[in-house]
Amino acid sequence: MTTIFALPATAAVLLALCTPCAAQNKLTEFGQPDLQGIWYSGTNTPLERPADLAGKEFFASDAEAETWLKKKTARSAANTAADPVGSYNDVFWEPGSTVQTRRTAMVTDPPDGKLPPLTAAARDTWTRKRKAMAARPLGAEDRTLRERCLVFPTAPPPMIPYIYNSNYQIIQSKDEIAIFVELNHDVRIIHLDGRPHLPASIHLWLGDSLGHWEGNTLVVDTTSLTANNEVWGADENLHVVERFTRSGNGTLLYQWTVDNPSAFTKSWKGEYTMTATAAPLFEYACHEGNYALANILKGARAEDQADKTRKLQ
Repeated sequence: MTTIFALPATAAVLLALCTPCAAQNKLTEFGQPDLQGIWYSGTNTPLERPADLAGKEFFASDAEAETWLKKKTARSAANTAADPVGSYNDVFWEPGSTVQTRRTAMVTDPPDGKLPPLTAAARDTWTRKRKAMAARPLGAEDRTLRERCLVFPTAPPPMIPYIYNSNYQIIQSKDEIAIFVELNHDVRIIHLDGRPHLPASIHLWLGDSLGHWEGNTLVVDTTSLTANNEVWGADENLHVVERFTRSGNGTLLYQWTVDNPSAFTKSWKGEYTMTATAAPLFEYACHEGNYALANILKGARAEDQADKTRKLQ
């Protein structure tokens, strides 16, 4: 049997002991706020505020939020019906609710609920990449990280909700916290032992995450992410600070700040609320049945062989 991931010994033992609905003020055996359990991140709250909600940070009532959600769902159903390809539809999605906090966008700063513009250098880099890709046949390396089943936006910080497999399991030991991500079965290890960050020359899929406690809030500082992350134009200088706070029995407030001066014209912040669930984490199958990448690689090898044959003639 293949081992998917390894945890520090104490955290591995706690995997069997943690419960999804620990009381808000419960402490672990190490005297730390207890964040352990399985947390559901699904939400219909969009990352950025839609144009039809411009200037409106919160819905005035649950009823108003539900009315907007029904309109959004109807538009989604109409788009699905008009889709000639037969892509994913609402049967596959698990978007959660908008009425939990009544927020109209996950982005809380800038105040307009929109991501800040990219810098001129970042826009230029993006344009050059697109032009280079358009000028040659695309290989497997040109596909996005999620298409290559390497990293999904739910794993590296900030942990932006996706359309399905929306659960996280948090496991604590004295010096580490592990976040087991259901989507693509990634595991982030957050170190609490006071170690320094890795050298700036080292870049990891999930970054280098160091944590500390500020009262009942876990603060996580992450650097050393790759330049190929999924954070809407961010680069290898991406710096993310996350805050995890038990906001009630069965809820976990997740907040983040993105600081990336070489990519964004200003820093930006966001938040959403996770809910405790007793549901298990399911295995996520990604490359199974994915013939596209396999065929891209087969085509590339066939082209390599054809080039060798031409050179020998």
